Amino acid sequence: MNLSSKLLTEAVEQFSGLPGIGKKTALRLVLHLLKQDSNNVQHFAEALLKLRQEALFCKKCFNISDTDCCEICNSTTRTKEVICVVADLRDIIAIENTGQYNGLYHVLGGIISPMEGTGPSDLNINSLVKRVEVETPREIILALKGSMEGDTTAFYIFRKLNEYKGLISIIARGISIGDELEYADEVSLGRSILQRTPFENTLKE
Repeated sequence: MNLSSKLLTEAVEQFSGLPGIGKKTALRLVLHLLKQDSNNVQHFAEALLKLRQEALFCKKCFNISDTDCCEICNSTTRTKEVICVVADLRDIIAIENTGQYNGLYHVLGGIISPMEGTGPSDLNINSLVKRVEVETPREIILALKGSMEGDTTAFYIFRKLNEYKGLISIIARGISIGDELEYADEVSLGRSILQRTPFENTLKE
C-alpha cells in the first residue's frame, strides 16, 4: 500500500498487525483517528498503554484482572464448587453473556496444538490440577472448542485429573455453536452448558 506519509504508513502497519485487521481496515481506522480531537486520541493511546502496563492475570484462574484476584474469583455470590475450564478470556465473556453459568473459571491460555507448537507445558494445566486438589470442587466443566485440538486438550486434562473424585463434564455437542465459543449465539451456548454430559460418556462413543 503506497501512502503519501511515512507517519500514516507506520500507523497503518501497526494496526494491520492486529488479528483480523487488513491493510484497508487499518487505513480506515487510522483516518478515523486523524479526524478525532487530539485529546480523544491521547486518551485512546493512554488506555492501551495502561492496559499493557497494569493489567494482571488472576493468580487463581488466570483471567485478566485489575488486581491479584479477579472479580469472579472474589465474588461471594458465585458457586465455588464448579469450575469451568476455557481456552481464553473470550470464552469467559461468551459464557457470561448467556446468563446460564454462575460458577468459577480456569483459563488455560490456549489449547494443545502441535501444529502451532503449543504443548501441555505451555498451558495452565498443572495449575488446574493443583487447584482442584486444594479446592475439591464437585464438578469441572470442559468448555473447549469442538475440534481435534480441543478434544485432545479435554482428554489430556481428563487423564491428568485421574485422582479427582468429582464429576468432569463437557458442554453438549451437536448444537450449532461453531468452532469458537465466542462466535456462538447466546441461546445455543447457554443450552450447551445446561445440557452438558459426563466426559467419560464421550469416550464410549
